[in-house]
Amino acid sequence: MRTVLSRKVLIACIAVIGLTTAACGSDNKAADTPTSTSAGTTASAPSEPSGDTTDTSTVVGTTTTETAGSSTGPESSGSGTGAATGDAATATSLADFGGMDGLVAAAKAEGTLNVIALPRNWANYGEVIDAFKAKYPDITVTEQAPNSSSAEEITAADTNKGTDAAPDVFDLGTSVTLPNTAKFAPYKVAAWDSIPAVNKEPTGLWVNDYTGTMAIGYNATTYGDVTKLDDLLDPKFKGVVALNGNPTEAGAAFNGVVLASVMNGGSLDDVAPGVDFFVKLKAAGNYFSGDVVPAVVTQGEVGVVFDWTYNQLGYAAEMKKNDVDWKVFVPEGSAIGSYYNQAINIDAPHPAAARLWQEFLFTPEAQNLWLKGGANPVLQSVMQADGTIDATALAALASPEAPKVQTADQIAKAQAYLKDNWSKVSG
Repeated sequence: MRTVLSRKVLIACIAVIGLTTAACGSDNKAADTPTSTSAGTTASAPSEPSGDTTDTSTVVGTTTTETAGSSTGPESSGSGTGAATGDAATATSLADFGGMDGLVAAAKAEGTLNVIALPRNWANYGEVIDAFKAKYPDITVTEQAPNSSSAEEITAADTNKGTDAAPDVFDLGTSVTLPNTAKFAPYKVAAWDSIPAVNKEPTGLWVNDYTGTMAIGYNATTYGDVTKLDDLLDPKFKGVVALNGNPTEAGAAFNGVVLASVMNGGSLDDVAPGVDFFVKLKAAGNYFSGDVVPAVVTQGEVGVVFDWTYNQLGYAAEMKKNDVDWKVFVPEGSAIGSYYNQAINIDAPHPAAARLWQEFLFTPEAQNLWLKGGANPVLQSVMQADGTIDATALAALASPEAPKVQTADQIAKAQAYLKDNWSKVSG
């Protein structure tokens, strides 16, 4: 799926920026993306326990409803308690449970964890979820609306507040995280002290989890090499150049515009040149405005995608099955990075399970699974130092360049500009 870089370099790059530089734009997992497996590793998804369910609904503006044939609806979460009350809902660390055994017991008593907006083919989340299921088989994991965006995660929490259908945890882009901290419960995982200060909110309201690098992926077999942005204006790319989503609401697309801007004479502080490029791309008839799902790539409807490098790995793997060479272009000096953020819903219906999920995500096991998916986990440098890193997955990361990241002010400025000007492309 996405190409990434050395965590040691990353920390050096972003440490001077401060807490609010953790990510660029809101995430868009609304576009289904192909399986992301780093070269040199083998991805085999463990079989799911029979009690686990996946809600494939993508509409979260209303109360979550079950997909036809699904065994789990909005009221069948397993706890039967609605909004959470008691010690688990206010716990801020393992100490409040008397240690890990106490947390595990409390989570098993709840019996359910609701996750949302986690496509199984996004940064290897499928294997992460399956590993949690295998470790805690007494907890049913309900995968709600996997193709939703960060904004829709918050909407789902608001809409389903006080019911067992509310999401327990979030995986959010920074532009959605920062305005919504009142909706998060503070919690510091056992690995808290190993997470750099720049990568977390001091009280534990949110913490960075993984990042990638924005890149241009393309079908080299059909179109030849891409070495600069203006190559994409060539008539041979008619109708096949895409962003992964709408940049006014999707992090992948947002950062695609930022990348185009930096490549087109702009900067992290000025995304106008990026919008100008896509205006020209549309005028040339080369812009693809539909949804970027695996089928449109593998069938050749889309030949070029601006997307995270960990997603690009998946495109490449799928295209290779058809003897197509899918290449990834990260322009020198134009690497754009973005962290996503973990947070616990303050109104989580299963507060102990939510905290157990957080603890799991910041273990070497889960961090290495993100790494295997082509993403840079936040504890990468720590695991390199203590020898718990997956060396094969680490060696498969493609780009050694430190990414540029936007400050919160730059993100807000870019969002405002896109809100006012993206209609030049979408209209």
